[in-house]
Amino acid sequence: MKLFLGSLPYNITETELAQLCEPHGEVVSAKLIVDQFTGKSKGFGFVEMSNRSEGHKVMEGLNGTVYNHSTLVCNEAKPKAKKGRRHR
Repeated sequence: MKLFLGSLPYNITETELAQLCEPHGEVVSAKLIVDQFTGKSKGFGFVEMSNRSEGHKVMEGLNGTVYNHSTLVCNEAKPKAKKGRRHR
């Protein structure tokens, strides 16, 4: 199950993001989204858990909690929208 985590502190690392979710289950991957020009975090990321029940545990355990002075948002990631053709 892939999760969206938002309102993350800008100084969090991918390792810390994974460690934040590990108490709730097995983390398959953790990815912070960074600005392509500055390389700095945009304050959100995605974590993939090994199954849905663990994903739900992460959502229940982290959504609305405070981490490093930030109130976290955690929910199921939505599929990436397909980009349509632009018409001129």
